[in-house]
Amino acid sequence: MVILSCNEISLSFGTDIILNKVSFKLQQGEKAALVGVNGAGKSTLFRIITGELQQDSGDVFMSRGLRIGFLDQYSGLESDNTIWSEMLTTYKSLLSAERRLKQLANDISTESSQDRLHSLMREYDILLERFSREGGYEYNSRIRGVLRGLGFEDAQFELQVRTLSGGQKTRLALARLLLEEPDLLLLDEPTNHLDINAIEWLEDFLKNYRKSVLVISHDRYFLDTVTTKTIELENNECTEYDGNYTQYAEKKSEARKIQQKHYELQQKEIARMEAFIEQQRRWNREKNIVAAESRQKAIDRMKKVDAPNRLPGSIKLQFRSSITSGNDVLFVEELSKNFPGKELFKNISFDVKRNEKVFLLGPNGCGKSTLLKILAGRMPQTFGNFEYGHKIILGYYDQELEGLDESNTVLEEVWTDNERLTHTQIRNALAQFLFTGEDVYKPVSVLSGGEKSRVALVKLMLSESNLLLLDEPTNHLDINSREALEEALLLYDGTLLVVSHDRYFIRKLASRVIEMTGSGIEDYKGSYQYYLDHRRIPAMTESDDKNRSVSASKQEHIETKEERARRRKLEKQLASCEAEISKTEARLAFISDEMSREDSLSDHVLLSELHNEQLTLEIHLEQLYKEWSELSEQTS
Repeated sequence: MVILSCNEISLSFGTDIILNKVSFKLQQGEKAALVGVNGAGKSTLFRIITGELQQDSGDVFMSRGLRIGFLDQYSGLESDNTIWSEMLTTYKSLLSAERRLKQLANDISTESSQDRLHSLMREYDILLERFSREGGYEYNSRIRGVLRGLGFEDAQFELQVRTLSGGQKTRLALARLLLEEPDLLLLDEPTNHLDINAIEWLEDFLKNYRKSVLVISHDRYFLDTVTTKTIELENNECTEYDGNYTQYAEKKSEARKIQQKHYELQQKEIARMEAFIEQQRRWNREKNIVAAESRQKAIDRMKKVDAPNRLPGSIKLQFRSSITSGNDVLFVEELSKNFPGKELFKNISFDVKRNEKVFLLGPNGCGKSTLLKILAGRMPQTFGNFEYGHKIILGYYDQELEGLDESNTVLEEVWTDNERLTHTQIRNALAQFLFTGEDVYKPVSVLSGGEKSRVALVKLMLSESNLLLLDEPTNHLDINSREALEEALLLYDGTLLVVSHDRYFIRKLASRVIEMTGSGIEDYKGSYQYYLDHRRIPAMTESDDKNRSVSASKQEHIETKEERARRRKLEKQLASCEAEISKTEARLAFISDEMSREDSLSDHVLLSELHNEQLTLEIHLEQLYKEWSELSEQTS
């Protein structure tokens, strides 16, 4: 069943066409990606769907009663509530029902009128059934599961929302949206503030989400995992493709090749026919004129094949080092960083060799960006040392783009660090990053996040560094720009030390992965796939191996055995809980039948005893349901 249909949606701002007759449909349960370069109109289309923006022409059709949940990439909650109480607002109806059930239980225990008692009990039974059916016994575990999945720790649940960072507020807005379970989720860059673990959790959640999802994202790995349909906005128009991002990219490339081939063949045939016409006209005899006119009519009747539309502009960059560094590039020894009242990381030790492409991974807040800042000389360490090798020229990309002077124009900002270059050379470099014409005179302060990223990348490219420290370099880039950056870094003749949550980017480039943990690091000397295959096995040095009384294989066996024992215990508890639930429900059913018998209605003493037992059992059953929910979560 179609739940959303956009039919020839068009929108212009002045003379700028944003959307031109955009049409697509979304089926119930379908998960689709909306892709396109920055500025293609993706977020604008979302705002038209939600009614925040009015299109110039065209229609948006929705199924009756469709509930839409919209996550703006800049949205974040603002509230004086705690994190937990803010999430509870999602379940207002269940909380109200819970309060009413408690009130009814209290009223029933004190009611003496039989008619009134039966009325209260009937209301209680109906409300309890609805409460259970709508998840009244699971909402606490649902909240806990979603918050944990999106990177919040239990100790943070009582923090006030207004004290959180912007990224945390956006994650909290996403958490509340997922708990609301709307019929259609519109997600605009939902992975922006998530670490890899949280992104993987969100992927699993959305894959199992029974309702529809339309997502804007530049995270290709995420799109490949979640979506089965791709809607492309390009040159103000819309094209639908079946399949995830990788399948869409392959189909689009193949379709362009076929269209280009057909176009070239037709142009070749038209050129041959036009040459024939020209020759016949030169001969200028009657039969030649007739032949020329006949061939011209054939050309006019021909259904013309258009050349493929011009692809949107993409940045062109090439990183090249001015000199070759020594083989030993960087030594880091026992590096630690503390802030007042908090130890961020400690015991960080590793070295980097020439031409390695090293990626630093770890959860949000573990100190990856801070470590790069220390290595770039932007922040002092608390303990430990680091040292660069011979002939190192360092280049640093800061995800917060603090190194840009917003009072400069684009041209001034790049030229300030590259005074050896001529005006023409700077303009040519900027043109490679899509800054042309009057764009180079724009103040840095008015640029978008993606444009500022491109300015920072121009400066980095011109620095001719042989060691690049990159902190989330793909964050503000669209997919085309990410792919251009990947290709440039693959061909780079220097050394990379990179922080990134972009798994597609990591998978393509990484030759080594260093994972930051609470007690130091785990060093995986291989590709990203190697890291995925081995990340659950603790990395050991030779000295560690000698000093251990238990071998790694034995330790793994012990841990596996303990895990199996733990699961058996939980499964036994779960089975016992389920048996107790069945027993309690059976007794409640028996009591209900007994209380409805005619001879029981006249026996007030028996009726009172049965009623008191019923209340006790219902409270006990509620506790059993909660216990069952928690045990189910632990065994899943």
